[in-house]
Amino acid sequence: MTAIGIDFGTTNSALARATSPDRIELAAFPFDGALTDAYRSLLYLEQIKVETKSVVKSWTGPEGIERYLAAETKGRLIQSLKSFLSSRLLESTEVFGKRRTVEELIARILQDLRERAERQFGIRIRSAVVGRPVRFVGSANDSDDAFAEARLRQAFALAGFDSVRFEMEPVAAAHYYESTLDRDELIMIGDFGGGTSDFSLVRVGPGVRRRGRKPSDLLGNAGVGVAGDAFDAKIVRHFVSPALGAGSEMRSMHKILPVPGWIYAQLERWHYLSFLRGRDVMNTLRSIRAQALEPEKIEALVHLIDDDLGYQLHRAVQKVKCELSAAQTADFRFTTGGVDIRATVDRRSFEHWISEEVGKIAACVDALLDTAGVQSRNVDMVFLTGGSSFVPAVRGIFESRFGAGRIRSGNEFTSVARGLALIAAED
Repeated sequence: MTAIGIDFGTTNSALARATSPDRIELAAFPFDGALTDAYRSLLYLEQIKVETKSVVKSWTGPEGIERYLAAETKGRLIQSLKSFLSSRLLESTEVFGKRRTVEELIARILQDLRERAERQFGIRIRSAVVGRPVRFVGSANDSDDAFAEARLRQAFALAGFDSVRFEMEPVAAAHYYESTLDRDELIMIGDFGGGTSDFSLVRVGPGVRRRGRKPSDLLGNAGVGVAGDAFDAKIVRHFVSPALGAGSEMRSMHKILPVPGWIYAQLERWHYLSFLRGRDVMNTLRSIRAQALEPEKIEALVHLIDDDLGYQLHRAVQKVKCELSAAQTADFRFTTGGVDIRATVDRRSFEHWISEEVGKIAACVDALLDTAGVQSRNVDMVFLTGGSSFVPAVRGIFESRFGAGRIRSGNEFTSVARGLALIAAED
């Protein structure tokens, strides 16, 4: 038996196979002299001269990162493509003179993920159980979610998959957690990705498996388009953007005006950052630089965008966010070329910046309990997965409602993929 589960994430992806109900194997990928089971959900493209012609080559995942970091002249780095799936406004983008749909760009990542797993496992992979959020980023209603899922299905088809079945990501995490149990439980799953936070209330355990699962075992799902990327955006807003000219001024028609804020709003969203590197935007920035009262800050912004340094910025932001989960203060450092940003961040300030987002997550949890008619004291355990589950303010939501003793976590970055493989095995 070989059952494949794929967690295509906003930031990272993972692929797992279940060869038996108690044996799950993760695909591993070489990176920086070691192996990682996190396949970065990014695409890097370069235009290369071959004899008399220019051809576009692309790399994905860890290989894409290494190629990007080694390039003296940067190509095009595209991140967080999953965040575009619900948008009807962005169907395609121009890459080195050719229009490419979002589905095609995602398919390029999925194809590499599939082929690398095939080589490792020595099998042919053409079907899988695939995770999806309860609510896709930017989704306002069920129609938007159906639209996003259809686009993701098309991307898998373009990547060489004959059939895929979608399952809610928190439900998949519940299946993984269930594999560790020796008794039945009513659990809440909290799955925190890059773009969405998703929750499920579900009955799991060996007794549930023996009698067969029922629709009534899933008491409810809920999700909100707030997660790790929204937290990252606040660090960018408070430390990065001011150093790059946000809030500064420029001369225009003998008047003193603020530098346009829309550029910095785009800078806060990883999935839009690579699209700032277009001719119109760069010409606008150079015009602003010529009129700016602090031109060196705009020059640093031009350097960041023109040299496509979104990956390095993302790493710096992720590093300080992770450090704040373990300490009260952390040093933010982003130094490359013409950009030099150094600051000390304290947890209290960070939690103040993200308080609105944390409030939305808390409201989503409460709404799920209310809709399902479940009181917090009746939930046996809470299983948290995903990177933002480490953020103390997020963890505090669950500690205040359920108590620290009822909160569990483990394999935070691969539990969804493992659970999807177990679901595929049941199928």
